Amino acid sequence: MHVPDGFIDAPTSAVTGLVAAGALAVSLRGARRELDERTAPLAGLVAAFIFAVQMLNFPVAAGTSGHLLGGALAAILVGPCTGVLCVSVVLLMQGILFADGGLTALGVNITDMALVTTVVAYAVFRGLVKVLPRGRRSVTAAAFVAALLSVPAAAVAFTLLYAVGGTTDVAIGKVATAMIGVHVLIGLGEAAITALTVGAVIAVRPDLVYGARGLRQRLKLRVNGELVDAPASAPVPVAARASRRALWITGLAASVVLAGFVSFYASADPDGLEKVAHDHGIDAKAEEHAAAGSPLADYGVRDVSDARLSGGLAGVIGVGATVAAGSGVFWAVRRRRTSAAAEAR
Repeated sequence: MHVPDGFIDAPTSAVTGLVAAGALAVSLRGARRELDERTAPLAGLVAAFIFAVQMLNFPVAAGTSGHLLGGALAAILVGPCTGVLCVSVVLLMQGILFADGGLTALGVNITDMALVTTVVAYAVFRGLVKVLPRGRRSVTAAAFVAALLSVPAAAVAFTLLYAVGGTTDVAIGKVATAMIGVHVLIGLGEAAITALTVGAVIAVRPDLVYGARGLRQRLKLRVNGELVDAPASAPVPVAARASRRALWITGLAASVVLAGFVSFYASADPDGLEKVAHDHGIDAKAEEHAAAGSPLADYGVRDVSDARLSGGLAGVIGVGATVAAGSGVFWAVRRRRTSAAAEAR
């Protein structure tokens, strides 16, 4: 759902730019409360993982594909404020390095793909977690539903922005029907990826999942050859079969494999927004990307003729740049929190 330059007029883009800037300022302050010594390193990895998975377009309908937006995944793993920052870092890297998503439309994309998806997903997730039985399966199920709803919510947000500042004269009803319809299908893929990822992390380190804080595994005792729950007064261990370092290395390796190798097999069909824009004439006034001359434009390395090698190198470079940028941001946020805590003493 990366909006190119020219889809939304300049005044609306400017207003959404201010909204995005305000959201980032609030998120930076909120992230200071969410990040600690355990989760700060994970946040940069989450950004890199979202970048990698966004390269894996999956088919959703005839001639249309979709990809992860990532707001729900980031919010549940590292917190809503940190999640907004994670997706924003990804969008910034994509816009500057890969000419994906317009630069003048950066505010539109951050508002739509980072802010709306994260806020909607986390609100739904928290609501479900409060009413469902407290357990790993409930957290995973809540993640699935939250991710599913976040994608059409982003489609609705784009439709509203288009209604206010669209540069072409297309009936808003047609835009809404097409956008919401295809993005409900894309939401199913988003939900599956989010639930699988959250479930995998919870299985090894639930203490690192922001949305699962407070989740504990009951201690099991073997009595007469059978496993039974220990008394409530017994200590409840945190599931920590893998160290933070091992989890980080595994996640980074998975991101590199996905972006560097698996992405070659991604669907080449246009994504939901591209398809709707082409079919309904929304792209009539689309502008060439300001970074179209980037050596990594369109997720390929210039002067590398082999398509597989070119795309793979671009993906690996993107993962490296994103994890470096994200880790730098979250390290600075974490350091600011530590400094503030020291001054308070």
